[in-house]
Amino acid sequence: MKIERIQTGVRMEKRLVKVLKGTAEYLDMSLGDLLEGIVLHAFEGKNPVFSSKTQANIVALKKVYGLDLDASHSHKLSE
Repeated sequence: MKIERIQTGVRMEKRLVKVLKGTAEYLDMSLGDLLEGIVLHAFEGKNPVFSSKTQANIVALKKVYGLDLDASHSHKLSE
């Protein structure tokens, strides 16, 4: 499907971005493609499905970058 992409100025938690970038690299895709897939799933009320190997990689990246946030922290973060 042909689409138009734009640049965004989104600010996100630093460790979360590192895990996202590492996951995108692991999956050999761009960060934007990974985020688009996650958001499209979320907009339909679906969970993005990652293989068990990808899930294990995400867990490892979270440990490496000290990411201790989970869904319960959503909308409760402050700087």
